[in-house]
Formats: sequence, C-alpha cells, structure tokens
Amino acid sequence: MSKSFDYRKVGLRVLETEIAALRGLQEYINDEFNRACDLMLRCTGKVIVMGMGKSGHIARKMAASFASTGTAAFFVHPGEASHGDLGMISPQDVVIAISNSGESSEILAVLPVLKRWGNPLICMTSNSASTMGNEADIHLCIRVPEEACPLGLAPTASTTATLVMGDALAVALLEARGFTSEDFAMSHPGGALGRKLLLRNSDLMHSGDLLPAVSRQASIRDALLEVSAKGLGMTTILNPDGTLAGLFTDGDLRRILDQRVDIHQTRIESVMKTGCTTVPAEMLAAEAVQLMQTKKINGLVVVDKSNRPIGAFNMHDVLKAGVV
Repeated sequence: MSKSFDYRKVGLRVLETEIAALRGLQEYINDEFNRACDLMLRCTGKVIVMGMGKSGHIARKMAASFASTGTAAFFVHPGEASHGDLGMISPQDVVIAISNSGESSEILAVLPVLKRWGNPLICMTSNSASTMGNEADIHLCIRVPEEACPLGLAPTASTTATLVMGDALAVALLEARGFTSEDFAMSHPGGALGRKLLLRNSDLMHSGDLLPAVSRQASIRDALLEVSAKGLGMTTILNPDGTLAGLFTDGDLRRILDQRVDIHQTRIESVMKTGCTTVPAEMLAAEAVQLMQTKKINGLVVVDKSNRPIGAFNMHDVLKAGVV
C-alpha cells in the first residue's frame, strides 16, 4: 500500500455515509415507532432484545440502555434460546428481534414458540416484506441507502442506524415514564454519576461523638484541643440551648495568633466566626461541594431545622467518597 494513502478521505466518506443513513432514518420514526413505544411502556414483564452477530452486539447495548433508563430489559442470544434459554422469557415479555435482512435463521427458529406464548413481537429489519417483517406485530424499519463498507458487506451504516433507533426508543420511554436523574442514579450506584446523585450530606458527615463542639464559654485552648481531637480542621460553638452560635477553624487560629491573643484566658465566643454557612442533612453532597467551591470554604456544618449542629464534614470527606 502506498505511504500516501489518504486515510482521512476514507474516514470522512464513512462519516458522510453514516450521517446520510441517519437522516434517512427520520422517516421511520412514524406510527409504528409510536406503537412500539406504547407497547413497551405498557409491558408488565420485561423487554427481551435479541440479535445475531453484529446485530447481537447492538441488541446487547439496546438492552443495557433500556435497563438503565427505567425499562426493565435484558439480552437473550437467539442461538442459545433454541437450547434452553427460551426459558428466560415469560409470556408477559415484549420481544425485540433485530436482523438487517429479516431472515436470521436463529431468530426464525424461535419465533414459533414466541408466537405460541403470545409474546408481542417487535422486529427491526431493513425489509418489511422479510419473514421477520411479516411475523412482527410491529415492524421498525432500519433500512439505509448503503453501507459505509465499500464492499457493501460489513455491517456499518446499518448497525449505526439500528443503534440510533434503539436510543430513540429508550429516550422516548424515559421521558414518557417521567424518569429522573435520581432514578438513573439508582441503577448506577457504583459510578461517579451515581455517587453525585445519591450521596447526601448525611452520608458524609461526622456526627455524634465525632462532631467537634464546644460551648461559648470554652477557652480558645479548649476549642483548639477539640479541633485537633476531631480532625476536621474546625469546631462548632454552641449556645446553651444547643443551637449553633458560631464556628472556629484552623484559619481562624492563624489570624488570632498574629494578634497575640491569650488562648488560655480568652473565651472562644470572642473570636468565633458567626453567620457561617450551614447545610441540611438531606441536601445532595454534590450541591454541598458546589456551595463550598462558591464560598471558598473547606468544610460545612450540617444543622437540623432548629439550627442545632448534627454533623460536619470537609473537602477530604468529599474526595474520599468520590463525589468529585
């Protein structure tokens, strides 16, 4: 092969071919698409997605997208289905079968059983007159003008179109269900997004005996010992009724040392910071982080509705929890 071969030219041609395929897909977002979404929305079982070869890879991704956006779904390999895996499917399930030609022998082999069970069948093919197209209760066309492969053999534009059709179904169902970011987080508890959407201040805060607190009458020395013992770089200052009077931090210590204050005789109330930023326990930790960044502070006090401190945390706790 010549060293001057223009890879970029080929790459751009592939993109143009696939973009054209997606534009053509718009005409297939039609009444059949509406019927398919409505059928899946009303499904009392699960959505089963199946396909062979490259279509199988797309089917797996579609099932994963459905499952993570509120539509219970999983992938069944049509080849394995004929050897026992059909037992994974119940009569309440909706089946989506994918085959560009509509003549996948592995899928055709299981259609009679699905028909006998009465499973609603959505077929995604490029040919409504194919066997699968004729057997389908709902047919979603994924026809493309041409494949990006110059031989017209390797599935390229057609698999892209199938993937996008699957995304269109998933997102349409997501919006129809009123699926929220918190719902999404519930199915992604292990990821960074899940931590941001699930963790609340109550999950991060140090509470009970771990909450640094001294009374207004305490000396600066006593406050410093509390800061050191609890390791949060701060301590809350409490009124006699247990409400928050103020806050004292490591930064405040540096400032008073410059003023040569007697830490043994001076009460903490005379140097404490009042009007400090507080947060409720139920606030998302991600919101608290944003507040800390805006206020340029390293820690927060969590208070109840009566302004009584119930916890505290700092940026180290946030980083340790993986919120940022």
